[in-house]
Amino acid sequence: MPSRRVLFTAFVPAFWSLLANATGSFNAAAAFGARPTVTDLTLSPDGKSVAYITPMAGQGSALVTLSLADGAKPQVALTASGKPDRLGDCHWVSGERLVCSIYAVVTGDPGLLPMTRVVAVDRTGANFKLLSTQANLYTRGYQLGGGKVIDWLPGDDNSVLMTRVYLPDDHVGSRLGSTQEGIGVDQLDTRTMQVKKVEPPLLEAVEYISDGYGAVRVMAERTRSQLNGQDSGVVRYRYRKQGSRDWLKLGDLDAVAEIGFEPVAVDHDLNVAYGFKKKDGRQALYSVALDGSLAEKLVYARADVDVDGLVRIGRRNRVVGASYATDVRSAEYFDSDVQNLMKSLSRALPMQPLVRIVESSLDERQLLVFAGSDDDPGVYYLYDRNSKKLHTFLVSRSELEGVTLAKVKAVKYPAADRHEIPGYLTMPPGMENAKGIAAIVLPHGGPSARDEWGFDWLSQFYASRGYAVLQPNFRGSAGYGDAWLRENGFKSWRIAINDVDDAGRWLVAQGIADPAKLFIVGWSYGGYAALQSAVVEPGLYKAVVAIAPVTDLKSLKEEWRGFSNYDLTRDFIGDGPHVLEGSPARNA
Repeated sequence: MPSRRVLFTAFVPAFWSLLANATGSFNAAAAFGARPTVTDLTLSPDGKSVAYITPMAGQGSALVTLSLADGAKPQVALTASGKPDRLGDCHWVSGERLVCSIYAVVTGDPGLLPMTRVVAVDRTGANFKLLSTQANLYTRGYQLGGGKVIDWLPGDDNSVLMTRVYLPDDHVGSRLGSTQEGIGVDQLDTRTMQVKKVEPPLLEAVEYISDGYGAVRVMAERTRSQLNGQDSGVVRYRYRKQGSRDWLKLGDLDAVAEIGFEPVAVDHDLNVAYGFKKKDGRQALYSVALDGSLAEKLVYARADVDVDGLVRIGRRNRVVGASYATDVRSAEYFDSDVQNLMKSLSRALPMQPLVRIVESSLDERQLLVFAGSDDDPGVYYLYDRNSKKLHTFLVSRSELEGVTLAKVKAVKYPAADRHEIPGYLTMPPGMENAKGIAAIVLPHGGPSARDEWGFDWLSQFYASRGYAVLQPNFRGSAGYGDAWLRENGFKSWRIAINDVDDAGRWLVAQGIADPAKLFIVGWSYGGYAALQSAVVEPGLYKAVVAIAPVTDLKSLKEEWRGFSNYDLTRDFIGDGPHVLEGSPARNA
């Protein structure tokens, strides 16, 4: 991959010098294992500035702002040490101010607990504000969630519409005390912290959806078992007609059986909710009218894979298409203007087929575009729709500039029961037809997830060291419909693990892998699959590497004992002989 000149200089900490060892030679582990140089790139509403997150030493990170004016220099607006606070995504709320999420994992009862907070800061780092509600000594319960922005309120500089978590305050006899509990919606001025209550906190509320014009149109409520108060797995959705404050029934979603309509966005102009629902065992995109009729319309479906994503554009996050992954992630555009734009961008960037619009200015004339491929971690471009000029801006992984990366090929291999299992094969650069080399089977995490075609830092690292890498989308993987998902990768672990082992057998049968140099590496569920593969057929792989794996299914259930979704997790994993037989720690 040739080096590319960037239009502006990124803020890159000095610790990147670690990428070279004492002799000055290339350190592949440091280069491939480093976090991306640029993440969460965001464009200001006026299109005149950008902000992005870049790594610092250890697990630290920094929010950097940069004016697009000639000669401008980057400024550090916010930092997080990583111990334990880390920066999540950041977005401009005006031309001078940003809102960021911060996340951390803290120690509590019953164990490690994830928590989030939402903050605001000027582009210079001044006027830092905590937007999430604050707990104190009198707060009853854990405030883990910090809420999230659901509407950026274009045209109302510095204000956002966001969910906020309220907990009871037992400060009895004080004006500070409050019995409010649950998730509500507030309009906040991020500079003055002036708050306007939009939706009162409700204990069972889990989500609110805005129409992009400041109106909350959909609310989701969890339901509980009448026996023990545990989550039932059924989510109840309500909606409002335009201009009304009355909640009406939209429908129920059984999240366990995946039956029902799951709204994810509201189109203000069409007055519909977009969401996902099963069609012939695969997820499809539907719209439901919010005018009182609840008229349902199939928007887009496929007979081969799930339709699993929306394509949005603009400060109002308007829906312009749907996305899905076959061998390669693709999109179907409903907006002809955006469709023509994406065709033009694809023609301009033929070597980087994975093209998407990251963000746009308020008038949608200035765009941030990301483009990448299997052997290209990706480049951010600035596109001016008025002048039709596309400028190279920032590379996502500067440490890999000039490094020759491997091509990734979509393949299918036969399982023992003759099912064709899809996957991705990465051969070492320049060795695409090599035979009898060292090879790695790399199952993904999840289990309800899947690998996709594109740049993958871990498989690329191993390929750079001379390994062939096969990433199987074994049965139990998401994206291919109910029949492929089976009963997830735990209840049906035998099918999933056999598919993973058949990936190794196929590498040997094709002559790609030397059977004496066949290995398996996995992360999370992939780590579980690696360990359990050694239980099922201990002679197949000559080394097993499990990173952050599940090792015992009974213990996995017990980790959720103190949470309201314990029953759902217990049922997801199941009971019976498969729990003992499918726990590698009990079968070492």
